[in-house]
Amino acid sequence: MPGQHELPQTYRQLPSSELARRIAAAKDRLGSSVCILGHHYQCDEVIQFADFTGDSLKLSQQAATQSDARYIVFCGVHFMAESADILSGPDQTVCLPNMLAGCQMADMATADAVSTAIDEIAAMTDQKLVPVSYVNSAAAIKAITGRSGGACCTSSNVANVFNWALAAESDGGAAAGKILAIPDQHLARNTAVALGYSLADCAVYDPAIPNGGLSSEDVGRATFLLWKGHCYVHQRFTPEHIAHVRSLDKDVTVIVHPECPREVVELADSSGSTEQIIQAVQAGKPGSSWAIGTESNLVHRLARQHPDKHIRVLSDAPPICYQMALIDLPHLAWTLDCLVEGNVVNRVRVDPKTSADARAALERMIAIKAVTSTTKVDRPS
Repeated sequence: MPGQHELPQTYRQLPSSELARRIAAAKDRLGSSVCILGHHYQCDEVIQFADFTGDSLKLSQQAATQSDARYIVFCGVHFMAESADILSGPDQTVCLPNMLAGCQMADMATADAVSTAIDEIAAMTDQKLVPVSYVNSAAAIKAITGRSGGACCTSSNVANVFNWALAAESDGGAAAGKILAIPDQHLARNTAVALGYSLADCAVYDPAIPNGGLSSEDVGRATFLLWKGHCYVHQRFTPEHIAHVRSLDKDVTVIVHPECPREVVELADSSGSTEQIIQAVQAGKPGSSWAIGTESNLVHRLARQHPDKHIRVLSDAPPICYQMALIDLPHLAWTLDCLVEGNVVNRVRVDPKTSADARAALERMIAIKAVTSTTKVDRPS
């Protein structure tokens, strides 16, 4: 990845205790000039040094308000650091401790393919097409979204962003007849159903096939055109996992992330973003049981924070975001030590034109409120 600096071997050889000491010392020396943002999927040994933790929406909001910090160190993945650079000030520097920390789902959509999709779909319908790009996408795709009058979204506010896109201009909406949802088909499908639409109102656009594999009739009947993409972490959960945990505990509450496939979500009790999952567990009664379908670092952290509840990962094999795990103590310690010395490593920069267009889509996202509660699922009896 462009701009990647090689981690010195000496940092790989240091014990965790020494790395932690160095990080704490560097933070103390840098003071308010540095702000460390940590995504919920980070491991505990990294998250302990974060000034702010949250999901993509919350951290985007934090990045936009850190006017006093000269450096923003993002303990997340590349698209998150890009968003922070877009939303931060011109005198601020965003660093990603390991530039190899990417996102496979974000890589499933390219700017050229998205531009082609918009043109192809527009040629098959007279209705207005508005793109809604998940924040889990590259800055170039966010820029296309902004130029096309669309908005970014996160799993916390996607329902409200969809409602905004479909609302009339007189009501402050984008007056879309159709939404192109990029790049996670599961998030879009589950949200559409939660809003009262049927599966027939959704059609999958496959960028590897001319016209996405869709006919004019397919596009005509669909309100939601879903990019053929997914999160490999949430793709791992299956209906069998839910059947298994219910066989062990009939009173368990199953809550899953909306990036999970539809057949998993429809068997759960509710679905929600990481922030919504956290709030649901916090509000749960002592002694309650929870099986949670999302990245294991968050689930294990919730279990430690709520010892009065029984909390487990929905699957037996831990679902781990390996890209997020590339941000570790050696990379964080090295990044901060370099900043103390006045050297910037692994800076994430988005070019001004892309940044301006992408900022429009991100600011629309931030202006649209998140939903705080999980989405209840009407499970078949």
